[in-house]
Amino acid sequence: MAEYASIYNDQPMEILTILLVAVALSLDAFAVSVAGGVSARQDRMRHALTLGTFFGGFQAGMPVLGWLGGAAVSGYVAGFAPWIAFILLGFAGGRMIYESLTGGEEVFNALTLSLLLALSVATSIDALAVGASLAVIGAAILVPALIIGVTTFCISAAGVVIGSRVGRAFRARRLEIVGGLILIGIGIVILLDPIP
Repeated sequence: MAEYASIYNDQPMEILTILLVAVALSLDAFAVSVAGGVSARQDRMRHALTLGTFFGGFQAGMPVLGWLGGAAVSGYVAGFAPWIAFILLGFAGGRMIYESLTGGEEVFNALTLSLLLALSVATSIDALAVGASLAVIGAAILVPALIIGVTTFCISAAGVVIGSRVGRAFRARRLEIVGGLILIGIGIVILLDPIP
């Protein structure tokens, strides 16, 4: 099994372990990307690259912040993390449903910086705890953060493509309601069953 040595200490982490953590952390981003892909009828590849970059970047950055801040800062933020994720995902999902019902512009076809930042924070905030955990066991952070970021980028971009194909197959604007409900549902699940 391939391993790398910690920059500071003696706790190497197996690459397979990091990959499993990366996939687990990227599942929220994947679900949001699928929901976004349903709405994104134009410029599918642009949306895939944009969401992948933002989600991957935040998923890579949050563990670094958690690692630098250590368990104390992460523990403080973790108390609010489920509520933050719930509010941000609920807002994005509600907006998606509203735009679908009123015939407005599709939310994910009009990606704004504020929406991208909100979704990126909501889908990556649990990664703070991962970074803090790595600090506690004395593991290095650069390689895990890079793997988590790249994995999330790939999975998120694939999610947009999958969601877009579903949307095109059904050609139904009402699928955006389903996408919005998915976002709200993810927020509720995070709120009711937060990551320890």
